[in-house]
Amino acid sequence: MIVTLIVICEVGFWVLLAAGLATRYLLKMPRTGLALLLCEPLLEVLLFVVTAMDLKDGAEPSWRHGLAAVYIGYTVGHGHRTVKWLDGHAAHRLGGGPPPVKPPRHGMARARHEGKVWLGSVTAAAVASGLLLLAIWYVGDDGNADSLRGWIHVAWRTAGIHGLIALSYAIWPKKAPAGEAERRPESALPARDPEHVADGLVRRPGKDEEQVR
Repeated sequence: MIVTLIVICEVGFWVLLAAGLATRYLLKMPRTGLALLLCEPLLEVLLFVVTAMDLKDGAEPSWRHGLAAVYIGYTVGHGHRTVKWLDGHAAHRLGGGPPPVKPPRHGMARARHEGKVWLGSVTAAAVASGLLLLAIWYVGDDGNADSLRGWIHVAWRTAGIHGLIALSYAIWPKKAPAGEAERRPESALPARDPEHVADGLVRRPGKDEEQVR
């Protein structure tokens, strides 16, 4: 049942995300779309409650409960970044907004970006570990909790491997190809007032001149 619920939550995540973005930009109902996007965390709350109820009913802790905790942690650590990335592309393609700013690809800017993504993995491991420790305390610290402890090691081992990959971009920064200039995207430039642009091209008569006329 736990594995089935994880699959349902994963499918529900993408269904709610697609419905929220379509409502925001295709149906022009931003508030309703935002409400659908805010329902995303409810899936993780449902999964957590069902997992706790399963343990309370006497189910023996197993890899399924550990997987549920890791899934919730991953959603907390990386879910917001995923939603923000997709929302930016939807706003551009469906809502006529500016193209989203792409992450840096070279140098220390790329290293800093990878470091921020790695912090999401650290958050995921911390949340998963907290839930697993809570489950171990709930069922009692005995041999039945060994599988839950194993998932704590899995969570931090994954975060550690991701950290080494992110660190490699700082130790060996990727160089930009020769002749490629780093330019700021147009979406990052400050908007210019059309009236100010016109003032720079055509001199407009002042109030005193209008009165004379």
